[in-house]
Amino acid sequence: MRHRADAPLCLKLSMKILVATSIYPTSENPAKGTFIRTQVEYLKRAGVEVELLIVGERSRKLMYPKAALELRRRLRDSPIDLVHAHYSYAGIVARTQWKVPVVVSYCGDDLLGTINTRGRQTLFGRLAVFAGHLLSHQADGVIVKSQGMASELRRKKDVYVIPHEIDLELFRPTDREQARKLLGLDLGKKYLLFAANPDIPVKRFPLARDVRDHLSKQDPTIELLVVYKEAQERLPLFMSACDALVFTSYQEGSPNVVKQAMACNLPIVSTDVGDVREIIGKTDGCSISKPEVGDFARHLSSILGHRQRTNGREQVRHLAGPAVAQRIIEVYEQVLRNRRHEVPRTQANLFFARK
Repeated sequence: MRHRADAPLCLKLSMKILVATSIYPTSENPAKGTFIRTQVEYLKRAGVEVELLIVGERSRKLMYPKAALELRRRLRDSPIDLVHAHYSYAGIVARTQWKVPVVVSYCGDDLLGTINTRGRQTLFGRLAVFAGHLLSHQADGVIVKSQGMASELRRKKDVYVIPHEIDLELFRPTDREQARKLLGLDLGKKYLLFAANPDIPVKRFPLARDVRDHLSKQDPTIELLVVYKEAQERLPLFMSACDALVFTSYQEGSPNVVKQAMACNLPIVSTDVGDVREIIGKTDGCSISKPEVGDFARHLSSILGHRQRTNGREQVRHLAGPAVAQRIIEVYEQVLRNRRHEVPRTQANLFFARK
């Protein structure tokens, strides 16, 4: 961290962070990694200087070795205080150096495993989890998105449970009719929202589809909207236009779409995954369902019968961007304090630090 003469009086110290990630929004895929961009923007607003290192931005061939070389160049040419890697894959790149401390944010399957269409872990997923566990012992600090993820780690020191923030300025309720007109949706239909890529097995789209089929036999005005390629700015409109979020995942860490739906006062029916039960709490209009068509249909029928919005926004205000950014900054500060007081490194680590 560096003193800066022109810093506001409330900021006695400034820091420069390199955020390393393999996912980040692009013009071709504006929905990719939006939660990381949101966190970066709130960190900047809080006074943190941030550089980005996009792993595999140009080519996937040899992308990790190339990223490691680019990382060393950045550390040589810029006064970076700390590297914050999102997902363990980027964390492995970040830990190829020991010059500055590394914080790794685990986001889900990098610690829980990759799920196939039968709801079981893939071989690759098991290998990724093993690598993630090894990495956790080499990082200077670890951030996970839920207590369930924290319990997967053997490491207990310097592990911080911090769910991703919500942009409450963007994700806010809009009148249902107005949202539907803006999106060109039928004012007379009842829309269920599935806000994930249906081709990703862990999201368990077939269950959502079967629930829709079951409900539409009783009420043909019920329709399932699948939304996953939309720009972040349009997602709140879909949440305001729809009658309920259908969340059917096999597993999750701390699903952002559930928190965003809460911020838009959208009713939610979800499987009991990640921290969903904690997030929705006792919010009227939000339910945990068994992963069965009948139970999902029962909860959704009640919601569609009343068509009321929730007060979910009030339940997630503690996850507003500025509040979460401050918690992240506190992790950075703690890690940097630890680095200043740690015991001398091994000869091998000193060799890497001099590079």
